[in-house]
Amino acid sequence: MIILNKYIVFIFCCFISVTLSAQPDLEGSQVEIIKNFDAQLSEASKLYLTPVLPPLDTSSQQLIYNLPTQTLEVDYPAPTIRPIAMRSEATPPSYKGYGKLGYGIPRSPYAELSYFDKISDNLFVGGKAQHHSANNSNNLDNQRFSETGGSVEGTYYFLEQGFEVGSNIGFNQNNRFFYGYDHEVETFTKDEVRQRFNTFDFGVDFRNSERTQGDLNYWAEFDFYRLTDRFASKESGTDILIGLNKFINEKHPVGIILHGDFTKFTDNSERSQTLNNFLIQPSFGFHANRFKVDIGANLIASADAFTVYPDIEASLNILGTRLAAFAGWEGNFVKNSFQDLTNYNPFLVSSGFDIRNSKYQEFYGGVKGNANIVEYQGKVGIKNVDNLALFINNFDDTKRFDVLYDTAQIVVIEGTIGLNIIEELEVSGMIRSNIFTLENQQKPWHLPSFETNVSLRYTTLQDRLLFKTELFLQNGVTAVTPDLFEEKLNALFDLSFGAEYWFSPNFGAFADVNNLFNNKLERWQNYPGIGLNVMAGVTGRF
Repeated sequence: MIILNKYIVFIFCCFISVTLSAQPDLEGSQVEIIKNFDAQLSEASKLYLTPVLPPLDTSSQQLIYNLPTQTLEVDYPAPTIRPIAMRSEATPPSYKGYGKLGYGIPRSPYAELSYFDKISDNLFVGGKAQHHSANNSNNLDNQRFSETGGSVEGTYYFLEQGFEVGSNIGFNQNNRFFYGYDHEVETFTKDEVRQRFNTFDFGVDFRNSERTQGDLNYWAEFDFYRLTDRFASKESGTDILIGLNKFINEKHPVGIILHGDFTKFTDNSERSQTLNNFLIQPSFGFHANRFKVDIGANLIASADAFTVYPDIEASLNILGTRLAAFAGWEGNFVKNSFQDLTNYNPFLVSSGFDIRNSKYQEFYGGVKGNANIVEYQGKVGIKNVDNLALFINNFDDTKRFDVLYDTAQIVVIEGTIGLNIIEELEVSGMIRSNIFTLENQQKPWHLPSFETNVSLRYTTLQDRLLFKTELFLQNGVTAVTPDLFEEKLNALFDLSFGAEYWFSPNFGAFADVNNLFNNKLERWQNYPGIGLNVMAGVTGRF
C-alpha cells in the first residue's frame, strides 16, 4: 500500500511540473524559489486482522453408495511346497529268520528257530519253534524238565477294504517231574513222577488296518485252547472279544468292549466244572494338557450273579513330564482255570479242587515321571480279594499241591525305575512288597511278600557286543508241613551274567552264567532249584 502511494505522488508531481512549464510568463518575469519542494507521505497505520474459523458442521449424514458387483476370475495355480531334505539315520538291517542253538550244564540243550516273511503286499506269514530242557538227576533224582512247542501264524490284508484278518495255531508240550520227596527214603522211576501237559491253541482276529471314514476303530478276536495232562484231566477254553473305540476331537477316547470267557474243566475223576464270564466294558477318557481322567466300568455276569465294578484313573501333570500324580479305583475278575493255576504251579494235583473267579477291587495312587536320564513310577494300593488262590501240600501225596481259597486284603507297594545314563547303557529295576491280611488262613501259603530285580545291559563295538547282568531277590515263602506246622523256606538270591557277540551280521555266539551263588531256592516246598547253571552256544540271523 505504501509503495502504491509513492507512485501516485510521483506521477502527480510530474504532472504539476509539466503544467507549470506550460504556464505563461508571470509579471516581472522573476520567480523566487524559497524552498525546494519536498513531498512526504504520512505514516500509514497497520491494520490487524484476527481470522475466525466457521463453526463445525456436526450433523451426521448417511451416505448410500451403489457399487456394481463384479466377479473377476483369476487363474492362480497352487504353489508347489517342497520340504527341505533332512538327513535321516541309517535304517538298521532287518532279518526274516533267527536261530539260537546251545547246550548247558547240567545237561541242558536249547534250540530256537523263527521265520517271518512278507509273501506279498497282502500276506504276511511266519512261524517259530523252541525246545528247552535240563536234567540234574545226577545230583538230585528226577530233578528235570523239558518244554517243546511251536506255532504258525499269518495275516492277510484287504488293502482296498481297509481291514485285516489274522490267524494262529500252536502246540506246546511241557514235561514236569514230581521230585519233591524224601530222596533218602523214597525212590521213583522217571515215568512214575512224570506230569505232561499238552496244549493246543487256535485263534482268529479281525480288525481295521486303516483309518475309517468316521475315525472308528473296530476289532474282534476268537481264541480257543485244549489242555490235557497225563492223569486224564482236560480243560477247554473259548475267549470271544469284540471292541469299538473312537477319539473325539482327536484326543478323547470313547469305546466299548464285549467279552465272553468260557471254560470247562474235567478232572481225572470225571468231575466236570464250567466257569463262564460275560463282560461289558464301556469307557470314556477326557485328556487335557495337564489333566486326564479315564472313566469306565466292568459289568460282569457269572454263575447267575451280576456285578458292577468301576475302572477309573485320573492323573495330573505337576511338573510336565518330570512329575505326575495319579490315582484310581479298579475292580475285575481273575479266572483261576486249570491252565492258569498249573502255569503258576505245575505240581498241582489233577482233581479235588474248584476253578473259581478271584474277585478284586483295588484303590491306588502314586507318582511317575521322566526327568532327563531317569524314568520312574511309584505306587501304593489296597486290594481286596475274594477267592485268593493259596497252595498247600496234598496230605495224601506230599509231592503235589492242593489249591486253597481265602479272602484277603493286600497292601501293595511297588516301584519301577529306568536309567539311561548313556546311549549304550540301560539300567532298570523293580521292587514289590505285598502285606497280606487273611480272613481264615494264618499265612499266604506259597505266595511271596517281597521281590525285586535289577538288570543292566551294555552294548559296544557298534552293537556287536552285548553284556548283561541281572539280580533277582525274593523272600522265603511260608509253607505248611505235613504235621501242620509253619515252615519258612529259604530266600532267593540269584545273580546272573551273560554276553553275546556277533562275528558278522549273520553269525554270533553267546554265553550265560545263571545263579552264580548256587542258590537253591525252594519256591515250592520240597522242590529246591537247580542252582548254578551255565549255557553257551551260537546264534544266527538271515
